[in-house]
Amino acid sequence: MQRGGYVYIMTNTHHNVLYVGVTSNLLRRVNQHKSHWYRKSFTDRYNVEKLVYYEVFDRIADAIMREKQIKKFRRDKKVALINAINSEWKDLWTEINNA
Repeated sequence: MQRGGYVYIMTNTHHNVLYVGVTSNLLRRVNQHKSHWYRKSFTDRYNVEKLVYYEVFDRIADAIMREKQIKKFRRDKKVALINAINSEWKDLWTEINNA
């Protein structure tokens, strides 16, 4: 059985940290970041709680490949990716949580 996946980018309130991740359950994973589920992790230390970008994939393997690609991007390219779909850098949590 093939599971879908998501690639996502999160940031903190000041937008000076970008975190790229991959998951098979975006709602659960973002909630874990927001609640600081993993204490002393990178996202916990830097208060990464704001979902600003995500992509949906039919196969988790494709999501993992895309995550690796995005992680190699320089910051300006990641920012351009975010700006293309979310120029106001709004927290997309509300959008996915109410879907």
